[in-house]
Amino acid sequence: MHDYVNWLRHASPYINAHRDRTFVVMLPGEGVAHPNFANIVHDLVLLHSLGVRLVLVHGSRPQIEARLAARGLAPRFHHGLRVTDGPTLECVVEAVGGLRLGIEARLSMDMAASPMQGARLRVAGGNLVTARPIGVVDGVDYQHTGEVRRIDRKGIERLLDERRIVLLSSLGYSPTGEIFNLACEDVAMRAAIELDAEKLILFGAERGLLDEHGALVRELRPPQVPAHLARLGSDYQGELLDAAAQACRSGVRRSHIVSYVEDGALLNELFTRDGAGTLVAQEQFEQLREAGIDDVGGLLELIRPLEEQGILVRRSREVLEREIGQFSIVERDGLIIACAALYPVPDSDWGELACLAVHPEYRQGGRGDELLERIEQRARALGLKTLFVLTTRTAHWFQERGFKASSVERLPAARASLYNFQRQSKVFEKPL
Repeated sequence: MHDYVNWLRHASPYINAHRDRTFVVMLPGEGVAHPNFANIVHDLVLLHSLGVRLVLVHGSRPQIEARLAARGLAPRFHHGLRVTDGPTLECVVEAVGGLRLGIEARLSMDMAASPMQGARLRVAGGNLVTARPIGVVDGVDYQHTGEVRRIDRKGIERLLDERRIVLLSSLGYSPTGEIFNLACEDVAMRAAIELDAEKLILFGAERGLLDEHGALVRELRPPQVPAHLARLGSDYQGELLDAAAQACRSGVRRSHIVSYVEDGALLNELFTRDGAGTLVAQEQFEQLREAGIDDVGGLLELIRPLEEQGILVRRSREVLEREIGQFSIVERDGLIIACAALYPVPDSDWGELACLAVHPEYRQGGRGDELLERIEQRARALGLKTLFVLTTRTAHWFQERGFKASSVERLPAARASLYNFQRQSKVFEKPL
């Protein structure tokens, strides 16, 4: 129960931030066919109930393959895109139509003792995607395979304003009445861009983007994506990553790649600070910067437990407000997770490194080293020659980073006169 209460408390800022925001969610046909699909539907309903404006885009690749196989038709691809001839288009339309009905039925369920009870959702769709043919590429005619030409932004926003979930398929229509088979990733990406969505959420089989060692890549910025695409080649992870990056480059604030296999991955990604998948963001998710007056409250929350343990000297809000310009901080998605301060000693070339603190949940990521480097850079820029620190508990950490044992007598007189002999802090210094 305690874990649940803590989770809910930590999720509350995200609940407020997501309300009335537009999320475009792409679920491939493999995800619709997976046993976890029922849980994903429940999670989507929960998002809707929390005020999120939802556009759901579904794919249909395995369902199309099954219909082609049933008819004895061989699938044909070129550059990773399906070549859609007449008989293949019939299979596409059947697969998409069946999936759409199945998804609408799931979203219409009202099961007792489930997240669906009393939801009374309304799902809407229609000819909201205008498409055009890809045409002939390298001598290959894609026929009824197309690309998105236009998203009916006004039509979708009107439906969202009516509190409907908008369901888009991997089909598009031309002004001349033709039907085109589209890549669901392209539909989702274009919808997110045209709707100026807050988030594009892309479901895949993996937890997110995996590096060459199989480890999850938690966060990326668009300029970092090409190197991963070169490594992934035609892998489906690459398609998802490319769509996520293109959306961010075109104005979507954040794109997320999460697993349709893992139960609760969507909620963990959206309502916890570290997420469960891969985030591609325009801005840095975590940044090291100088503190401002608006950071005082967050700083107090970070350092207060350490003050109560006697590790840090107690600072009042008034003192922090007055000295806020001395602090550098690491901010992670709105939470201050680390800090350090530099106090130049008047009439000397010495500076004091003070109030170095890292949130207990983030002490393994080298953030203390990053802050130390930032403080040293600031000290050098001010012309300081020696950096010193007073510590009661972390002497070894500073010694491992080039600090040498010193004494109160070595300190400039202006600082030595303020030394608190009751704390018996050890003095360490480092030449710059």
